[in-house]
Amino acid sequence: MDLKKLLNSEQYDAATTIDGPLLILAGAGSGKTRVLTYRIAYMLEELGVYSSQILAITFTNKAAAEMKERIKGLIGSEKVSSMWIATFHSCCVRILRREIDKIGYNKNFTIYDSDDQKVLVKQCMKEININDKDITDKEVISKIGDAKDKLITAQQFKNQNSDNYKMNKIADVYLLYQKKLKDNNALDFDDLIFKTVELFKKVPEVLEFYQRKFKYIMIDEYQDTNKSQYEFARLLASATKNICVVGDDDQCIYGWRGADIRNILDFEKEYRNAKVIKLEENYRSKGNILKAANEIIQNNPHEHLKMLRTRSENGSKIKVLRAGSDIDEAAFAASEIKKLMEAEKRNYRDFAILYRTNAQSRIFEDVFIKRNIPYRIIGGLKFYDRKEIKDIMAYLKVISNPLDNVSLKRIINVPKRSIGNTTVSKIENFANEVDECLYNALLDVNNIPGLSQRTATSVSKFASIINSFIIRKDEIKTSVLIKEILEQTGYFEELKKSEDIQDEARIENLKELVNAAVDFENISEDKSLAAFLEKTALVADVDNYDEDADTIVMMTVHSAKGLEFPVVFMVGMENGIFPGNASFSSNYEMEESRRLAYVGVTRAKEQLYMTSARIRKVFGRTEAFPESDFISEIDDNLKEKVDFGGNAREISGNQFKKQSDWNVNFTPREIPPKNIQFNDFKSEISRQSIIENSKSSGVKLTESDVSKGTKVKHSKFGKGTIISMNKSDGHVNLTIAFDNMGIKNLRLDVAPLELL
Repeated sequence: MDLKKLLNSEQYDAATTIDGPLLILAGAGSGKTRVLTYRIAYMLEELGVYSSQILAITFTNKAAAEMKERIKGLIGSEKVSSMWIATFHSCCVRILRREIDKIGYNKNFTIYDSDDQKVLVKQCMKEININDKDITDKEVISKIGDAKDKLITAQQFKNQNSDNYKMNKIADVYLLYQKKLKDNNALDFDDLIFKTVELFKKVPEVLEFYQRKFKYIMIDEYQDTNKSQYEFARLLASATKNICVVGDDDQCIYGWRGADIRNILDFEKEYRNAKVIKLEENYRSKGNILKAANEIIQNNPHEHLKMLRTRSENGSKIKVLRAGSDIDEAAFAASEIKKLMEAEKRNYRDFAILYRTNAQSRIFEDVFIKRNIPYRIIGGLKFYDRKEIKDIMAYLKVISNPLDNVSLKRIINVPKRSIGNTTVSKIENFANEVDECLYNALLDVNNIPGLSQRTATSVSKFASIINSFIIRKDEIKTSVLIKEILEQTGYFEELKKSEDIQDEARIENLKELVNAAVDFENISEDKSLAAFLEKTALVADVDNYDEDADTIVMMTVHSAKGLEFPVVFMVGMENGIFPGNASFSSNYEMEESRRLAYVGVTRAKEQLYMTSARIRKVFGRTEAFPESDFISEIDDNLKEKVDFGGNAREISGNQFKKQSDWNVNFTPREIPPKNIQFNDFKSEISRQSIIENSKSSGVKLTESDVSKGTKVKHSKFGKGTIISMNKSDGHVNLTIAFDNMGIKNLRLDVAPLELL
């Protein structure tokens, strides 16, 4: 292999530096997989290293398989067969299968999945008499997982939390849980690395064996490693110091799940003679996209500043849309995709919709279905297939049709109300004996044999709640019904009390379900519950696209890491969404959000759209968020504003105000003053926007001017659009959606309104 012809100078240096510690800082799209592949091939072919002496760790099985196939393509399969190319977890399983008997387990141990883990944790909580209303099993599992990632044993966790009643109880569960795992000869997923590190530390001869075996260690995506993964790698490499780590501190976006950016930043402190090589030439994106990415990320503090460059042409400017609403935003994306497919002969698979949270997918799904645009969601379920959505939809189905036994069984103990499987079986048996549906059996609960009074009371309370909804279902809107279900059943309360980060996302998804109902009510002639269920059933049925099919891809930016697409739409680019509210009071949060934006931008190969909405629905209410700071951090010369019709024009002057220009004056890396809340922050942004963007005709609005869709200006609220009008007591009453101040109800003869 003539590597000098196959690789650029930095890549060549990285591929041929073999001995000693090496840190490869690989910018987005800089060919790091190519470098690792050729590095291994070089070691085997040119240096005569045995393949069994190499350990290459990746973060996904797919990446491991791809790397192995590439190496086979270069040097043949024979030399690759004995090489360990695997994820952290699969590598540790191989070691434990051989050695775990040395720390008291049998080698035929079982690996518990999340459902097994949940059952065992709940069993432990029951034995310790912990009420799941006080501490949920999800909280316990989350705390145990976090402790294991940080290599904190159950006893250490107990000692650290002796003064905190709740955490002390969780520690008791952790202790009992680990005992039961051992008794069952089982490990959970977090144990795989945890126990391997324990093995290495408790049995030095085992560590020494694997240190001799793996003389060369390579780890990809090093910025995403947690404490246990770091320690595993450190122990293995401590003998030879031949460790090569590849990563990008600008793409560390998993801090919320334990990734520690200090692992990559402190590599040179851990290995004093480490060599550092930067890969800055990008082979993925057009010039303007890379310049935009550089401008965003340079606002973060850096210990290893990288500036991506490319030999490719600049290409199109970043297209920026400020849509009127979240529905307009989705409609624009659909229209633009259709236009580009026709004009540039593109396929659906060329397009990606990237958003901050999975809840944002719902509106895009609805629009794409209406326009017959095929799509698939990666890294998340279809909106209507998510557990929390299916739970509430099951409530609606039972309320609409009490004969629906399947839906009733799903929700009878969701949230928990002491109606277990044994009780359900007894109710089912009774219903079968008297030839009734389950719901009718619930109404006759006092006649069901074998039920305790406490259980019968729980069943009766549940039936009463459902009955009250059935009586009122034709009297209230579906959106209101959903809200009442969430509140009266305790579903929302259970999620709010949880400390599990996934439950925060579930709350957002449920709020989005309310938004879906509000949208349905606004546009449908038949606003009944039955009609809503029919509509959502059609949405849920449009599924199961093959991954190789010609469909648009929708996913969170987190899920998109490592992927690339010709055309990318980054949507929901608003302060309060991306970046989220927490970013404005935390340096750490803002810096991670900015890294996430950098990852999103660098997924685009040829064209990038960044869109936001002046108003969007949040839990059934219309809210206004200002455009994202991350857009304003991009130089005006790299952007062009796009109207809803798709006509682009150059951005000039102060059309995009930077955060430093606002009266609320703090930079993204500074913690804002305590007396400045995010609502104040939004208000100031709104005030600036009103001053700069509101240009009226100077003509006072009259009744003859009023119609749905008329653009107006209010002296205080700024620009807005009339969305409805009515006459009452001789007065004209207007409902206006203002660009930055939400929806207001105003009287025409009183409000200071001018025609735009």
